[in-house]
Amino acid sequence: MPRFYCPPPLPHADHCELPPEAAHHASRVLRLRAGDAVQLFDGEGAALDARIREIVGKHVWLEGLRPLPPEASPPLHIILAQAMSGSDKMDWVVQKATELGAAEIQPVQTQRSVAKLSSERAEKRGEHWRGVTLAACEQCGRNTLPLLHPPQELSQWLAQLPPPAADERRFILLPDGATMLAAQPRPQGRATLLIGPEGGFTPEEAQMARAVGFTPILLGPRVLRTETAAIAAIAALQILWGDLN
Repeated sequence: MPRFYCPPPLPHADHCELPPEAAHHASRVLRLRAGDAVQLFDGEGAALDARIREIVGKHVWLEGLRPLPPEASPPLHIILAQAMSGSDKMDWVVQKATELGAAEIQPVQTQRSVAKLSSERAEKRGEHWRGVTLAACEQCGRNTLPLLHPPQELSQWLAQLPPPAADERRFILLPDGATMLAAQPRPQGRATLLIGPEGGFTPEEAQMARAVGFTPILLGPRVLRTETAAIAAIAALQILWGDLN
């Protein structure tokens, strides 16, 4: 069923009009017609079923709005702290992390990050990534958007982290001196993944992460690319302790 993002609050009447961008996608891209079933979601967990009543020019009207049960809370709150990489790779990571259920995405600038963003470019990229999360949620059936944080320098981000809570685990992917993820104690609430850039973390960055509670882990005998590592790590967390269990 075609799904469209509708900024909250969702309408409570028995009919409504689709927002302009969603209306364009429904009528001009998907070529939907009167009588077709659709679904709306607000990015905060609420969704409803509806059907198209009529399409007039750029306007798409819906009827038969029926609220759906609230989205269940995931058993594990996953935070992905991803080192900045090229635009295509970052788009792919943001998209797949959304599909796999990451609750928060924090881009970080590391010493070996290929991509370096000014504050103006970072704001534009943030808007672009939000669009990527919206499209991913529309596709995968997720009703809650991940919290997308502005990019930060890794050292600044690590410095402002509070001490880890009793039910929280923090993991950093490092090829040396690390243990397998499956050997770690089960997180009960939050799990933070810190993924390095193409050239890896510097020794200083790895030490800073360890100092604030990050445990070095491995995902097997092979060295993964940064974009592969992020998605493999989220999937592993979900399979071990999350909603893919």
